[in-house]
Amino acid sequence: MPASDPKTFTAFAGSLADVSRATIQEALSEQHGFVSKGDASPVTAVDREVEERLRARIQEAYPDHGILGEEFGSVGLDAEWVWVIDPIDGTKAFITGIPTFGTLIALARNGVPMLGVIDNPVTNERWLGADGSPTTLNGKPVRTRACQDLSEALVGNGNPESFDDKDTAAYKRLRRQVRWSVYGGGCHAYGRVADGALDINVDGGLDAFDYCALIPIVRNAGGVMTDWQGGELTIRSGRRSVVASATPELHRTVQGILANATSPARAAS
Repeated sequence: MPASDPKTFTAFAGSLADVSRATIQEALSEQHGFVSKGDASPVTAVDREVEERLRARIQEAYPDHGILGEEFGSVGLDAEWVWVIDPIDGTKAFITGIPTFGTLIALARNGVPMLGVIDNPVTNERWLGADGSPTTLNGKPVRTRACQDLSEALVGNGNPESFDDKDTAAYKRLRRQVRWSVYGGGCHAYGRVADGALDINVDGGLDAFDYCALIPIVRNAGGVMTDWQGGELTIRSGRRSVVASATPELHRTVQGILANATSPARAAS
Protein backbone atom coordinates (compact mmCIF):
# COMPACT_ATOMS: atom_id res chain seq x y z
CA MET A 1 0.00 0.00 0.00
CA PRO A 2 1.57 3.34 -1.00
CA ALA A 3 2.64 5.66 1.80
CA SER A 4 0.28 8.39 0.57
CA ASP A 5 -2.78 6.12 0.46
CA PRO A 6 -5.60 7.87 2.41
CA LYS A 7 -6.42 4.71 4.34
CA THR A 8 -2.80 4.50 5.51
CA PHE A 9 -2.92 8.08 6.77
CA THR A 10 -6.28 7.51 8.47
CA ALA A 11 -5.00 4.42 10.27
CA PHE A 12 -1.85 6.25 11.33
CA ALA A 13 -3.85 9.21 12.63
CA GLY A 14 -5.92 6.77 14.66
CA SER A 15 -2.76 5.27 16.13
CA LEU A 16 -1.57 8.74 17.12
CA ALA A 17 -4.91 9.34 18.85
CA ASP A 18 -4.49 6.03 20.69
CA VAL A 19 -1.14 7.26 22.04
CA SER A 20 -2.54 10.62 23.13
CA ARG A 21 -5.56 9.04 24.79
CA ALA A 22 -3.47 6.56 26.76
CA THR A 23 -1.04 9.29 27.85
CA ILE A 24 -3.78 11.63 29.03
CA GLN A 25 -5.81 8.89 30.73
CA GLU A 26 -2.77 7.92 32.79
CA ALA A 27 -2.67 11.48 34.11
CA LEU A 28 -6.39 12.10 34.73
CA SER A 29 -6.33 11.31 38.44
CA GLU A 30 -3.44 13.68 39.13
CA GLN A 31 -3.41 17.35 40.05
CA HIS A 32 -1.83 19.34 37.24
CA GLY A 33 0.37 22.32 37.80
CA PHE A 34 0.89 24.66 34.88
CA VAL A 35 2.94 27.54 33.62
CA SER A 36 1.69 30.47 31.58
CA LYS A 37 2.99 30.96 28.07
CA GLY A 38 3.70 34.29 26.41
CA ASP A 39 0.05 34.72 25.44
CA ALA A 40 -1.00 34.00 29.06
CA SER A 41 -2.52 30.63 28.13
CA PRO A 42 -1.54 27.71 30.39
CA VAL A 43 0.49 24.65 29.47
CA THR A 44 1.08 21.49 31.51
CA ALA A 45 3.71 18.78 31.43
CA VAL A 46 1.06 16.47 29.96
CA ASP A 47 0.50 18.78 26.97
CA ARG A 48 4.21 18.63 26.23
CA GLU A 49 4.52 14.90 26.80
CA VAL A 50 1.66 14.14 24.39
CA GLU A 51 3.06 16.36 21.68
CA GLU A 52 6.57 14.97 22.07
CA ARG A 53 5.28 11.41 21.70
CA LEU A 54 3.20 12.24 18.64
CA ARG A 55 5.98 14.20 16.95
CA ALA A 56 8.42 11.34 17.49
CA ARG A 57 6.04 8.87 15.86
CA ILE A 58 5.39 11.15 12.89
CA GLN A 59 9.08 11.81 12.34
CA GLU A 60 9.80 8.08 12.43
CA ALA A 61 6.98 7.09 10.08
CA TYR A 62 7.05 10.10 7.73
CA PRO A 63 10.41 11.88 7.97
CA ASP A 64 9.63 13.98 4.87
CA HIS A 65 6.39 15.38 6.35
CA GLY A 66 6.14 18.72 8.11
CA ILE A 67 4.78 19.22 11.62
CA LEU A 68 2.91 22.18 13.11
CA GLY A 69 2.39 21.78 16.85
CA GLU A 70 1.16 24.09 19.57
CA GLU A 71 3.92 23.49 22.10
CA PHE A 72 7.08 22.96 20.04
CA GLY A 73 6.66 25.07 16.94
CA SER A 74 6.82 24.01 13.33
CA VAL A 75 9.12 22.23 10.91
CA GLY A 76 8.74 21.69 7.16
CA LEU A 77 5.61 23.77 6.58
CA ASP A 78 6.45 23.93 2.88
CA ALA A 79 6.21 20.13 2.59
CA GLU A 80 3.36 18.59 0.59
CA TRP A 81 2.07 16.87 3.74
CA VAL A 82 1.99 18.58 7.13
CA TRP A 83 0.66 17.15 10.40
CA VAL A 84 -0.99 19.61 12.79
CA ILE A 85 -1.12 18.77 16.51
CA ASP A 86 -2.90 20.28 19.48
CA PRO A 87 -2.02 17.82 22.26
CA ILE A 88 -4.69 19.07 24.65
CA ASP A 89 -7.18 21.46 23.13
CA GLY A 90 -8.81 22.99 26.19
CA THR A 91 -5.92 22.93 28.65
CA LYS A 92 -7.87 25.08 31.12
CA ALA A 93 -10.64 22.50 31.14
CA PHE A 94 -8.07 19.72 31.58
CA ILE A 95 -6.46 21.47 34.55
CA THR A 96 -9.82 22.04 36.23
CA GLY A 97 -11.22 18.58 35.48
CA ILE A 98 -13.95 19.67 33.08
CA PRO A 99 -14.19 16.92 30.42
CA THR A 100 -14.55 19.01 27.26
CA PHE A 101 -10.88 18.90 26.27
CA GLY A 102 -9.39 16.65 23.63
CA THR A 103 -6.48 15.95 21.33
CA LEU A 104 -6.66 17.41 17.81
CA ILE A 105 -4.71 15.80 14.97
CA ALA A 106 -4.86 16.97 11.37
CA LEU A 107 -3.10 16.21 8.12
CA ALA A 108 -2.90 18.94 5.49
CA ARG A 109 -1.91 18.56 1.85
CA ASN A 110 -0.37 21.66 0.31
CA GLY A 111 -1.64 23.58 3.32
CA VAL A 112 -5.28 22.44 3.13
CA PRO A 113 -6.57 20.14 5.92
CA MET A 114 -7.83 16.87 4.43
CA LEU A 115 -7.93 14.64 7.54
CA GLY A 116 -8.85 15.41 11.12
CA VAL A 117 -9.31 13.69 14.47
CA ILE A 118 -10.97 14.90 17.67
CA ASP A 119 -10.28 12.50 20.53
CA ASN A 120 -11.86 12.97 23.95
CA PRO A 121 -10.05 10.70 26.45
CA VAL A 122 -12.71 11.13 29.15
CA THR A 123 -15.84 10.33 27.17
CA ASN A 124 -13.94 7.89 24.91
CA GLU A 125 -15.38 9.57 21.83
CA ARG A 126 -13.39 9.95 18.62
CA TRP A 127 -14.54 11.84 15.56
CA LEU A 128 -12.57 11.21 12.39
CA GLY A 129 -13.07 13.01 9.10
CA ALA A 130 -11.10 12.35 5.92
CA ASP A 131 -11.81 13.61 2.42
CA GLY A 132 -13.44 10.92 0.32
CA SER A 133 -15.11 9.17 3.28
CA PRO A 134 -17.97 10.04 5.64
CA THR A 135 -17.07 11.40 9.05
CA THR A 136 -17.29 8.81 11.81
CA LEU A 137 -17.85 8.83 15.56
CA ASN A 138 -16.22 5.79 17.14
CA GLY A 139 -16.17 4.14 13.73
CA LYS A 140 -19.83 4.77 12.81
CA PRO A 141 -20.75 7.29 10.08
CA VAL A 142 -22.40 10.50 11.26
CA ARG A 143 -24.08 13.42 9.48
CA THR A 144 -24.90 16.98 10.34
CA ARG A 145 -28.54 17.85 10.97
CA ALA A 146 -30.36 19.09 7.87
CA CYS A 147 -31.07 22.48 9.44
CA GLN A 148 -31.59 25.42 7.11
CA ASP A 149 -33.83 27.60 9.28
CA LEU A 150 -31.85 29.83 11.62
CA SER A 151 -34.76 30.10 14.04
CA GLU A 152 -34.58 26.34 14.64
CA ALA A 153 -30.78 26.18 15.01
CA LEU A 154 -28.87 25.29 18.17
CA VAL A 155 -25.66 27.29 18.59
CA GLY A 156 -22.49 26.66 20.57
CA ASN A 157 -19.67 28.97 21.62
CA GLY A 158 -16.56 27.89 23.46
CA ASN A 159 -15.66 31.11 25.23
CA PRO A 160 -17.20 34.57 24.71
CA GLU A 161 -14.11 36.15 26.32
CA SER A 162 -12.35 35.77 22.96
CA PHE A 163 -14.65 38.36 21.36
CA ASP A 164 -14.03 42.09 21.28
CA ASP A 165 -16.99 44.48 21.52
CA LYS A 166 -17.77 44.35 17.79
CA ASP A 167 -17.56 40.54 17.72
CA THR A 168 -19.75 40.33 20.81
CA ALA A 169 -22.39 42.50 19.14
CA ALA A 170 -22.34 40.24 16.06
CA TYR A 171 -22.66 37.11 18.17
CA LYS A 172 -25.57 38.65 20.08
CA ARG A 173 -27.31 39.34 16.75
CA LEU A 174 -26.89 35.70 15.86
CA ARG A 175 -27.94 34.46 19.28
CA ARG A 176 -31.19 36.46 19.16
CA GLN A 177 -32.21 34.69 15.96
CA VAL A 178 -31.54 31.07 16.97
CA ARG A 179 -33.50 28.68 19.14
CA TRP A 180 -30.98 28.64 22.00
CA SER A 181 -27.25 28.61 22.78
CA VAL A 182 -24.80 26.52 24.79
CA TYR A 183 -21.33 27.48 25.97
CA GLY A 184 -18.01 25.88 26.88
CA GLY A 185 -18.02 22.87 24.55
CA GLY A 186 -14.55 23.44 23.14
CA CYS A 187 -13.45 21.08 20.37
CA HIS A 188 -16.15 18.67 21.50
CA ALA A 189 -18.78 21.06 20.15
CA TYR A 190 -17.45 20.77 16.59
CA GLY A 191 -17.86 17.01 16.83
CA ARG A 192 -21.44 17.69 17.89
CA VAL A 193 -22.01 19.81 14.80
CA ALA A 194 -20.72 16.89 12.74
CA ASP A 195 -22.98 14.33 14.43
CA GLY A 196 -26.09 16.51 14.35
CA ALA A 197 -26.48 17.49 18.00
CA LEU A 198 -25.53 21.14 17.36
CA ASP A 199 -26.19 23.16 14.22
CA ILE A 200 -23.65 25.98 14.55
CA ASN A 201 -20.50 26.57 16.56
CA VAL A 202 -18.77 29.95 16.70
CA ASP A 203 -15.39 30.85 18.17
CA GLY A 204 -12.93 33.72 18.15
CA GLY A 205 -9.15 33.80 18.38
CA LEU A 206 -8.34 30.27 17.23
CA ASP A 207 -4.98 29.27 15.75
CA ALA A 208 -4.28 26.73 13.01
CA PHE A 209 -3.62 23.96 15.53
CA ASP A 210 -7.07 24.70 17.03
CA TYR A 211 -9.11 24.50 13.82
CA CYS A 212 -7.29 22.40 11.19
CA ALA A 213 -8.51 19.05 12.57
CA LEU A 214 -12.09 20.31 12.85
CA ILE A 215 -12.48 21.28 9.20
CA PRO A 216 -12.44 17.79 7.57
CA ILE A 217 -14.66 16.45 10.35
CA VAL A 218 -17.36 19.05 9.75
CA ARG A 219 -17.00 19.04 5.95
CA ASN A 220 -17.19 15.29 5.49
CA ALA A 221 -20.30 15.13 7.67
CA GLY A 222 -22.09 17.54 5.34
CA GLY A 223 -21.30 20.83 7.04
CA VAL A 224 -19.21 23.91 6.27
CA MET A 225 -16.44 25.58 8.28
CA THR A 226 -14.77 28.90 7.42
CA ASP A 227 -13.66 32.11 9.06
CA TRP A 228 -16.34 34.73 9.75
CA GLN A 229 -15.82 36.28 6.31
CA GLY A 230 -16.31 32.94 4.57
CA GLY A 231 -12.60 32.50 3.88
CA GLU A 232 -10.90 29.11 3.60
CA LEU A 233 -8.90 28.00 6.63
CA THR A 234 -5.44 26.52 6.01
CA ILE A 235 -2.28 25.91 8.01
CA ARG A 236 -1.19 29.45 7.11
CA SER A 237 -4.41 31.30 7.99
CA GLY A 238 -3.14 32.40 11.39
CA ARG A 239 -5.41 33.43 14.23
CA ARG A 240 -9.03 33.57 13.13
CA SER A 241 -12.60 33.80 14.28
CA VAL A 242 -14.28 30.69 12.89
CA VAL A 243 -17.75 29.27 12.38
CA ALA A 244 -19.00 25.77 11.57
CA SER A 245 -22.54 25.16 10.32
CA ALA A 246 -24.58 22.07 9.63
CA THR A 247 -25.54 22.94 6.04
CA PRO A 248 -24.29 25.29 3.30
CA GLU A 249 -27.60 27.18 3.37
CA LEU A 250 -27.41 27.76 7.12
CA HIS A 251 -23.76 28.72 6.83
CA ARG A 252 -24.49 31.46 4.31
CA THR A 253 -27.07 32.95 6.67
CA VAL A 254 -24.79 32.77 9.70
CA GLN A 255 -21.76 34.08 7.87
CA GLY A 256 -23.79 37.01 6.60
CA ILE A 257 -24.58 37.98 10.19
CA LEU A 258 -20.99 37.61 11.40
CA ALA A 259 -19.05 38.84 8.35
CA ASN A 260 -18.89 42.52 9.21
CA ALA A 261 -17.68 42.01 12.76
CA THR A 262 -14.07 40.85 12.54
CA SER A 263 -11.76 41.90 9.75
CA PRO A 264 -9.27 39.25 8.55
CA ALA A 265 -6.36 41.53 9.44
CA ARG A 266 -7.49 41.97 13.05
CA ALA A 267 -8.31 38.31 13.49
CA ALA A 268 -4.79 37.31 12.46
CA SER A 269 -3.03 39.80 14.78
